[in-house]
Amino acid sequence: MKGAERLTSVDAGAQRLGLLPGMAVVDARARRPSLVLAEADPKADAALVAALADWSRRFTPLAAPDPPDGLLLDVTGAAHLFGGEAALVDEIEARLRRLGFAARAALAPGPALARALARFSDVKLVSDAATQAELDALVAALPIDALELEAGTLAGMRRAGLDSAGDLLARPRAPLAARFGQEALTRLDALTCRGRDPITPCFEAPAFIAERRFPDGLTRREDVEATLERLAADLCPLLERAGVGARRLEAVFYRVDGAVKRLAAGTSRPLRDPARLAALLNERLASVAEEGLDTGYGFDVLRLSAIEVENAAPPQTALVSPDFGVGADDRDLADLLDRLGARLGLRRVQRLHPRAAHLPECAVAAAPAAFGAPERIPQKLTDFCDEDARRPMERPLESLRVFPPQEEMRPLRLFERPEPIEATALVPDGPPLRFRWRRVLHEVVAFEGPERIAPPWWGAAQDGLTRDYFHVQDRDGQLFWLFREGLYATETAAPRWFVHGLS
Repeated sequence: MKGAERLTSVDAGAQRLGLLPGMAVVDARARRPSLVLAEADPKADAALVAALADWSRRFTPLAAPDPPDGLLLDVTGAAHLFGGEAALVDEIEARLRRLGFAARAALAPGPALARALARFSDVKLVSDAATQAELDALVAALPIDALELEAGTLAGMRRAGLDSAGDLLARPRAPLAARFGQEALTRLDALTCRGRDPITPCFEAPAFIAERRFPDGLTRREDVEATLERLAADLCPLLERAGVGARRLEAVFYRVDGAVKRLAAGTSRPLRDPARLAALLNERLASVAEEGLDTGYGFDVLRLSAIEVENAAPPQTALVSPDFGVGADDRDLADLLDRLGARLGLRRVQRLHPRAAHLPECAVAAAPAAFGAPERIPQKLTDFCDEDARRPMERPLESLRVFPPQEEMRPLRLFERPEPIEATALVPDGPPLRFRWRRVLHEVVAFEGPERIAPPWWGAAQDGLTRDYFHVQDRDGQLFWLFREGLYATETAAPRWFVHGLS
């Protein structure tokens, strides 16, 4: 019978027929031959519970799944928003029933007691002011299954005549611990709120949150944008009092039918200006709306939080007009980066940073512009992850190089990869007299060089060849940056020529 199929859950009709979870399927069919069964899918059940935990954050940011089929909410300080603790419990149950779930909720000073009351009792509400004697009396009426111990331990307790938590409370603790283990007493202390089980929320609660609730769901984009503006106005004073600015915002939209939508936006510098934050969020909302913002029956809760913040000193008052003040160009550039980042994703908007490498194609690297100069410039953009698509970006770093103007002997434009050319030189190690590139013959009238660049001997690949670079000008006045790869008779018998950039 250990390998027999068993019922994992039953509906209300099956319960009325005496069918219970854990019963063998053959026994259940013997009682009810017409029993309709569905294959259990634990992964789908866990995903559903996780989605419900996300949905339940409309009541409190501290929400967590309680396997296998429950939720744990830390509603400390949140009950008054819903008309009190009793009203909060009723609203949670009513909303879950409207979503099609059979739900039973309980609120207690400790999570273990609340869980036990919801599953094994009709008591829904226990006040925080309850005395220890009152808690003990309440727990005494619960079955030992509320301890949630291993099946073998529970079976041993029943054989010893211990059928309720009250039977355990009435006996000395030392013999109980010796026979059933210390875990039994730990679970008993959790039920009586002498100990406390931790709640590990799905998401860390942000320190700065602003929220608006609506009796009727918002369905128009204009109303959503206006609400985001008001939320930004509510959030910024919180940031200002803490002396910080938002670097990453998250707007969460709770839909009437239980769906949860999230919208994230980052900033290139700490921000706590309501107008700029609202403009950034609306820009992000516009990019999502282009793909289709499914409002369904409407959003009844909108929450804006600063999930990443950074210290921000108050701006210094200028004696001249802000339009002519120092740093106006920097602010304009930062605003542009924020708007482009809201549309495309902050990691897609990039700038070039110099690298400590003497090879031209490795001398600079692209990095997200909003994050400043990184300490470690990656070799490829796949080291960064696109925050919107959640997949690596595959475009190589060397697509286009624009070098700083103060660098000498560098072209204005560097090709993604050096392109081979056919070149003719007077001597093997001399400058080119003419070369053919892309089927066009160019006659060299002036040159400058060579600039010799050796391969990095400290790198993993030590089979590279020395390069001699030349700036050359053809008869039409075009400027090219060419190099000969390989030293004649030392590294190779047939050096090759490449064009690497244009000036």
